[in-house]
This record gives sequence, structure tokens and C-alpha cells, in this order.
Amino acid sequence: MKLARCLLAGLAIALAAPALAQEQPAEPVAPPARQSLDDAWWTGPMLANSAATLPRGHALVETYVFSRISEGAQSYGSLTYLLYGVTDTLTLGAKPMIGFNPKGTRVGMGDLTLQAQYRLSSFRADPWKPAIAISLQQSLPIGKYDRLGTRPGDGLGSGAPSTTVALYAQNYTWLHNGRLLRTRLNLSTTLPGKARVEDVSVYGTGQGFRGEARPGASFDLGSSVEYSLTRSWVLALDLVYDHTAPTRIAGVDTGNVPVARRYGASDSFAIAPGIEYSWKPNLGVLLAARIIPRSHNTAPSITPAVAVNFVY
Repeated sequence: MKLARCLLAGLAIALAAPALAQEQPAEPVAPPARQSLDDAWWTGPMLANSAATLPRGHALVETYVFSRISEGAQSYGSLTYLLYGVTDTLTLGAKPMIGFNPKGTRVGMGDLTLQAQYRLSSFRADPWKPAIAISLQQSLPIGKYDRLGTRPGDGLGSGAPSTTVALYAQNYTWLHNGRLLRTRLNLSTTLPGKARVEDVSVYGTGQGFRGEARPGASFDLGSSVEYSLTRSWVLALDLVYDHTAPTRIAGVDTGNVPVARRYGASDSFAIAPGIEYSWKPNLGVLLAARIIPRSHNTAPSITPAVAVNFVY
């Protein structure tokens, strides 16, 4: 009897436990703490530009070293961003480039780009407002592009000045785990001038040619996402679409034979995964690769790159 009473008491407690549990309200689970903006160190992704500007009196140096591989051909290059904060909302700078093609004879300069960026707004979480900036860039055709003789690989320039107008936006989002996600959106259009061309050139002309080339205008739409794994480690991804209008060449060849060529419009889509690591808030490195699959008048290519970013 004593055993039976114990079993009945245990059964009663077991049946009553769910009801008691339901009557007691569950303690709310606190959401993860939000990562602060100062706790995330970024170098930036490979392709998308920032809508931020440098504080007055500060400078940024970021150097990319890359290798472009396309259909069995390979070339090497380096591009450096040299930027200076004139005011808190205006940054001026230059982007020199050097390159080397194994089919050429030497390392040479590519075209030089000068740029100005003006910030229209800064990021604000509450009420929400993204950072927005406009950029004006002017390309100076200082790179060798014609009279290449038997070394067309020495051609690293375009011979044509070009103007780029761009709009940049940047935003921060806190995910459910409290970590930061930084996103960027870039819109830009480039309007090239014309280039005087003689002999062998980057435009496919031959010895004895005299005339001009008119590169096509281009439109670019790009976006990027960066996920802050830790304060120092960041995962990055770029997506970029480019449309370039036809390039036209007109002139005369050897013997004053008229030449008129038209290279059709092209479209390309690029994806660039990368990983960022920063030792300090102002010093970091990016490892990334731009991948372009075959598309309309565009050969497939892959361009691995490493970049070092330093702000002071």
C-alpha cells in the first residue's frame, strides 16, 4: 500500500508539472548585444568604392597588386589609391597604375586617374540615413598605347582622356546575432574622348596606320556586402555589371587605304569574393579575386589580388 501511494503521488506530480510550468511565465531572452561601429575594422572590398570621405588632414594609401589571367594569357599590375581629406566632406586624390605584360619588354605606366569625392550625407542609424557621396574622376592618358612596333604587350594606356561621374551609397545593418553587415551601392558612367593613333596600337591597328580611335562610353552598376566576423576578420563579396558601347576606329593604312572598324558593344558581370584582416583600425590587408565569366563580347578572366590599406 505504501508503494502504491508513492506511485500515485509521483504520477500526480508528473501530471501537474506541465500545468505549473505553463502558469509560470518564461523569462525573456535578451537579444545579443549590438557590435559597435568602432569594434569593426574594415579594409574595404575589392571593387566597390566607399561613400565615406577622409577626415580633414588625414590620408589613405591603398596598394593593389594583381595578376589577370584570360584564355591562356597573363599580365601583372599594381594600382594605388592616394587620397587626402581636404575637408571633412571633400577628399581629393590620384590613382597611378603600373603594369607588365610578358609579351612586352618592360614595366610601364598606365593611365593616371585624378579624383574628387564630396560626401552629401553620413550614415545614421536612428533615424536611418545612409552615407551618400558623388565622385568626379578624370583619366589622363599617359600610358603607352600606340607605336608599339613588334611589342603590342607594351600597350598599357588608352590614349583617350575620359571623365567618370559616380554616385556612391553605404549602409550598416545589425544582423540577428548583433554582428555588423556593411553594404555599398555604386553607380557610374564613363565618357571617353578620342585618341590619335599611329602604327601598332592597343586598338588592333597595324604598322603604317594613321587615324583615331573613339572608345565607347560605359555604365557600371556595382554592389558589395561585408560581414564582420570579428573585430579584425571580415568576409567580403562584390557584384558588378558593366556595359560598354562600341569602339570605332577610322583612318588610313599603308598606301592611304581607308580603314573603318567598329568593335561591338560588350557586357560583363563580375563577382569578387574576398577576405579582410586588420591588425589595427587603420592598417589591414585584403585577399580577393575578380571572376568574369564569358559573356557578350567579353572573354572570361580571373584576377587574383592582394591589397594593403593604410590610413593616417
